[in-house]
Amino acid sequence: MHSKIISKVIGLLLMIFSLSLVPPVMISLIYQDGGLTAFLSVMLGILLLGSLMWWPVRNYKQELKVRDGFLVVVLFWTVLGFAGALPLYIETEVPLSLTDAIFESFSGLTTTGATVLSGLDSMPHAILWYRQQLQWMGGLGIIVLAVAVLPILGIGGMQLYRAEMPGPVKDSKIAPRISETAKALWYIYLGLTITCAVAYWMAGMNWFDAFSHSFSTVAIGGFSTHDASIGHFDSIAIEAIAVFFMFLAGINFALHFTAFRNLSGKHYYRDPEFKVYAALLILATTVVVSYLYLQNVYSTWEEAFRYGVFQTVSIATTTGFANADFAAWPSFLPVLLIFMSFIGGSAGSTAGGMKVIRFVLLFKQGLRELKSLLHPNAILPVKLANKTIPEKVMTAVWGFLAVYVFSFAVIMLAVMALGVDQVTAFSAVAAMMNNLGPGLGEVAANFSTMSDPVKWILTFAMLLGRLEIFTLLVLFTAAFWRS
Repeated sequence: MHSKIISKVIGLLLMIFSLSLVPPVMISLIYQDGGLTAFLSVMLGILLLGSLMWWPVRNYKQELKVRDGFLVVVLFWTVLGFAGALPLYIETEVPLSLTDAIFESFSGLTTTGATVLSGLDSMPHAILWYRQQLQWMGGLGIIVLAVAVLPILGIGGMQLYRAEMPGPVKDSKIAPRISETAKALWYIYLGLTITCAVAYWMAGMNWFDAFSHSFSTVAIGGFSTHDASIGHFDSIAIEAIAVFFMFLAGINFALHFTAFRNLSGKHYYRDPEFKVYAALLILATTVVVSYLYLQNVYSTWEEAFRYGVFQTVSIATTTGFANADFAAWPSFLPVLLIFMSFIGGSAGSTAGGMKVIRFVLLFKQGLRELKSLLHPNAILPVKLANKTIPEKVMTAVWGFLAVYVFSFAVIMLAVMALGVDQVTAFSAVAAMMNNLGPGLGEVAANFSTMSDPVKWILTFAMLLGRLEIFTLLVLFTAAFWRS
């Protein structure tokens, strides 16, 4: 391990994060409703800490190794999660315990969207903005933003990129240099955010709500500035905009880049993962809307379509917005939607879940096994878009599924051992590991009723899901720490 370069990277990233507290400070000055002291003190404290870590090793130069990259990613997300909790804990107008503040911070940063807060409509604007901003920063990965900056400072970033980006194939780049890749991703991300905010404003939101909700929409986070979430606005136009941008944010951003660069949408339709992603959403939406109408949950097709489409896209993409209480629907639908969140969005998107591409490969692998029973001597490679998938990738996909299921079972049992019922435990762990947010049972509204030990376990599950399991669990292996 190269402790000096790791200290240098973490110090730089902390200093960068401290600058992100400037907008909440400005919001508190504009609205004069609290938060100024908390954000100023935390901003200066994090800036000082980052400086103390960076200054002694500022002239040290060393390329990050693969191990260093994994450690930096996990350390930074952990450190940032704790640091991000400080404004929420210090601000007296938001009475949160330390555990609740940490839970809320990690939920925002990992774009999970689970909350312990209520009474959002009357909270200081700076706190509301900060929660949304945390999700926006975590959406594409603050590490990717840093990768665009660190090469300028003499620190290579490919190891960080491989550790952070989601999906089974992490070495594909959309630009020759990793810094250019990160910049391209952020330009697309920023462009979608601004476009979404303008669309929300034109549909009737004020500028504060428009930008706040665009942050959590494009990040597929699900935080809102109102207790009733998107349902607060009771606007079909706003809900339609949310559905559109949630759908876009669940697509591989490399596809967005390619389509924008070539000014053509044909690349979407040629991508096998996109076709499955879109087909699954259409199929699930059809089932949900039909069931809502046929079971007389809503009296008209229009209402069934409005609420069914919104909640299906919101849950399936792991966003977690709400325009209705989906947990109160006939039990078949909430469970179906929770299962959809296990699939999530595309690799390379801001969505959570296990990713569509993995399920495509698992399905193809299952078909191959069936064929091999009939033709035991045949060589049957798994292909995607007429390209043979390396066995190494298939092994990794199976390994991911196995570790995911095992981790899910262990965490769920731990939560149940602390007194949580089966439905609540299952949905809560699913919501955390899939970075979804809302659950069923006791956590249908929020997570405030969970005990502190349960919240700590669920916080770990959020981080596990956000870093796609292996990035975090590799640190718990003896081989990782051998010199």
